[in-house]
Amino acid sequence: MKTPAIRSRTFITVFLKEVRENLRDRRTLISALLTGPLLAPLMFVMVLNIALQREFDKADKSLSVPVIGAEYAPNLLNALKAGGVVPGPAIADPEQSVRKQENDVVLRIAPDYATSWRKGEPVQVELIYDSSQRDANTTVERVSNLVEIYARQQGAMRLVARGLSPGTAVPVTVARRDQASAQARGVLMFGMLPYFFVLTIYMGGMYLAIDLTAGERERQSLEPLFANPVPRWKILAGKLAAICAFSTLSLLISLVAFGIVGRFVPVEKLGMELELGPRFSASVLLMSLPLIVLLAALQSMVAAFAKSYREAQTYLSLLLLVPAIPSALLSVFPLKAQDWMYAMPLLGQHFGIMQLLRGDGLSMHQLGLCMGGSAAAALLAVLVTAQLYRSERLAISG
Repeated sequence: MKTPAIRSRTFITVFLKEVRENLRDRRTLISALLTGPLLAPLMFVMVLNIALQREFDKADKSLSVPVIGAEYAPNLLNALKAGGVVPGPAIADPEQSVRKQENDVVLRIAPDYATSWRKGEPVQVELIYDSSQRDANTTVERVSNLVEIYARQQGAMRLVARGLSPGTAVPVTVARRDQASAQARGVLMFGMLPYFFVLTIYMGGMYLAIDLTAGERERQSLEPLFANPVPRWKILAGKLAAICAFSTLSLLISLVAFGIVGRFVPVEKLGMELELGPRFSASVLLMSLPLIVLLAALQSMVAAFAKSYREAQTYLSLLLLVPAIPSALLSVFPLKAQDWMYAMPLLGQHFGIMQLLRGDGLSMHQLGLCMGGSAAAALLAVLVTAQLYRSERLAISG
């Protein structure tokens, strides 16, 4: 007589049991609620602030640049000094100095500079640098711009001295009309946010998924659970619900954390804006819901093949590479988003979050494709996992 009542309460009973037990597990709590959701935003903003501060310092402070042949172009050196560049002593091997990162850039002036200048001929100035050293880019650009400004000024003065208009040397000018909004430019710095959010979801449920399948199998507690007169799919549903609850909570904490720490990034100094408020968080959460179920089912499926906790941890660590695929591919092969791409799990979430960061918003069509495609994949993963749960071999340890 109690069987129908027991069956009707199975889902809630399993869900509450798993949540309650894992709230006592320090490792699960640290992974799901601290390491990913809080540490990642703090580290991200800290590194970004340090990098931006270094760039600001290089742009504002005086730069010491070794100059070879300084005696040949005193006027050029005065122009550099006026722009905050302090000419340093010449060095014997500038190429080697740049390769060893002893100097970001070295300026070399040709010995025939003065002679060619008096004849009105083009003169040669070399900037020696290493383009593979990204830290030197700001210094190189600053010195290069000062030299080019000086060259344009002197060229204009030569034309005026000959009774010609300075515009004669520039018959065509290019007027650039940048249509990117201030918020769209902020995507340049926060382009890795989609990966962080997916990683947070994955890490939020990973240890719980391992413990609820391989962990219970290793402790030989899965077989007594399966011995109860209830359908296996209800047990699976309760376990998946517990994993999804932890993953969702992890994502929520991450969204709130990014919304708070994002305000400490000096984007306004770069002419950018960044909106990571409640509307952004709600949109990301909505499009991520089917992805949360998909990742939970995949984690449970992979963990079901493992015979021990450690083995499952190895398998799921390898599976962790999957969420990185869209971000890695798009960093190498930039793609223009098409409708069908929104229906692809992970890829659709990536494009959707990027659109939200740009301030463009998501249309209902795009949101529907994003959620529908991931929901279909999640349903398939759940069905496959449910089939595995029907196997008696799953409950047997060893």
